[in-house]
Amino acid sequence: MTATLLFTKSQSGISTTNPIKNHETTDSTAAPARTLVVLHGLFGNWENWGARIRQFSKYSDVHAMDLRNHGESPHLNSASYSEMADDVIKTLDHLQITDCDLLGHSMGGKVAMRIASIQSTRIARLILVDIAPKAYPPHHQSIIDALYAIDTAKLNSRRDADQQLADVVDDPSTRAFLLKNLVRDNKDSGQNNPSGTGFRWQFNLAGIRDSYPQLTDAPELELPYDGPTLFIKGADSDYLSESDRDTVMRSFPNAKVKIIGGAGHWPHAEKPELFDRIVAQFLEYGETEENA
Repeated sequence: MTATLLFTKSQSGISTTNPIKNHETTDSTAAPARTLVVLHGLFGNWENWGARIRQFSKYSDVHAMDLRNHGESPHLNSASYSEMADDVIKTLDHLQITDCDLLGHSMGGKVAMRIASIQSTRIARLILVDIAPKAYPPHHQSIIDALYAIDTAKLNSRRDADQQLADVVDDPSTRAFLLKNLVRDNKDSGQNNPSGTGFRWQFNLAGIRDSYPQLTDAPELELPYDGPTLFIKGADSDYLSESDRDTVMRSFPNAKVKIIGGAGHWPHAEKPELFDRIVAQFLEYGETEENA
């Protein structure tokens, strides 16, 4: 039986009850249903997790959210990890989710860390994908500058944008990931191009630029989260290293790490079947992690 996809979109934008404007919900075919909340990384949105959502929805209700300044959620100037965690918590309140598993990748992983540190009783299990609870040196500025240099209103196609990005971003898959946020403009959108011609960025590029120092910082953690915690690392990524062990264990004393060979910073996209098995075993979905 295929899970039913339910699209939920607030009509009034940000509010005190449901600040996440856009999220995707799948109803589990399993009974009794579990709940899994998925948070994407920088420059992403919930759609990056579409195939994984369909897989996980065999065992759990899944809520994949657009974080602020991403996808169709509110565009705001400030985006600290405390603020983004508060957005998610208020949305969980709105959805009446009092107990869930939480998965976050990269930036979304830092948001998940913050949530677990302040609402530990709400989080049954925590999965953090290729990220550590620390500050990172800024390394996206050239990408942000390259995205700003593209005159989206004058674009004729995504290929034009891809050619402009290629001077800065060598990897075609990274360019494709960024360009998923490039959407056709129209007069009703009003985001970056009131004339309604060309394209626009779906994410809030100005907000990401202005809040980037906050995004490179460590998440604001309060109490340690001592629930079951899994860090999943891409073997070819340097986001999480052996030198982070003490930092990890101070805040997540019940943590363990799985390393996915042949994968970089996006192990869920690069090695999806192995990633699914590791997640399924950790969340006790009844599957094994053969060859993990």
